[in-house]
Amino acid sequence: MKPDTSQWRDPQAYAFVKAAAADVIAWEFLRRNPQYQQDFAASHSAKAMRALRKSWGLQFRSQA
Repeated sequence: MKPDTSQWRDPQAYAFVKAAAADVIAWEFLRRNPQYQQDFAASHSAKAMRALRKSWGLQFRSQA
């Protein structure tokens, strides 16, 4: 997962942050973290995904 950095200087690309909830802002930081990207790319099994969630403190809503 390589981030798109083509518009990082464009203020309009980040206008949503002014009204974003804390979890949205946290996700924006997390998804840009190179170590998280590496860990995510390596999580190919349910066990690895559980370890990823635990190590990064992630919780996911159920799909119900």
